[in-house]
Amino acid sequence: MLPLMAATDQIASSLFSGGAIVSVCALCFTVASFWWINARQGRLESWEPHSFAAIVHPSRARLRLPLVLHNTGAKPIVVQDLMLTFPDEPASHLPLLWRSSPSRLEPGPGEELKLPAGFAVAGREARQLFVEFEAPFSGFVAEPRNYKVQLRARVGHRKGWRPVLTFTLRAANIIYPNQYTVYSNAPLELTKEDQQKADAALLALLDEQEKDTPVQGDTAQRHSSDDEGDAGTEL
Repeated sequence: MLPLMAATDQIASSLFSGGAIVSVCALCFTVASFWWINARQGRLESWEPHSFAAIVHPSRARLRLPLVLHNTGAKPIVVQDLMLTFPDEPASHLPLLWRSSPSRLEPGPGEELKLPAGFAVAGREARQLFVEFEAPFSGFVAEPRNYKVQLRARVGHRKGWRPVLTFTLRAANIIYPNQYTVYSNAPLELTKEDQQKADAALLALLDEQEKDTPVQGDTAQRHSSDDEGDAGTEL
């Protein structure tokens, strides 16, 4: 009788242990599912724009992009600021900062320009917007070639700037650098004749920039004169 009772207790204990394991696994799965669906912090992702608007001067570079920002997580992401950088270019190329949020890609009269303002991208949703970037005296004059460009963002739940997208800006498609107009960012979009026009226009702009650049000696002399003048100023 005793061996039978011991065997029964052993079976009952095994069944209880197995049920406990199943219950714990079910609880863990429920908690993980709830976190994944309702509380997971995601990241921003974006895609290479098919077009852009640009105007390029030796003293100012302005670029307008159609962007789509997607939040991969469940919690909203607050975007505080945006900027464009050129990772492969010299340090003298300052980043292009967020200047405005226009209502359309093509610049022109009657468009609605909004000042930069933070916005939220809801969980697992995408937001489309036009963003205009600018850097006065940036040192950036587009040559007829491809540029590696990185979109960076400051978000509410992280510190510092975070990379969102790295893409190719096909500046060779800029035919009229002095006109603020729209261009395709697709490869091999221009005809040979248009490509020659773009190359000639951008090279002429580079020559203009070199002519406007002061000679180093003259610059040093002006700085020296300014220093001497400042030295005689009483505060």
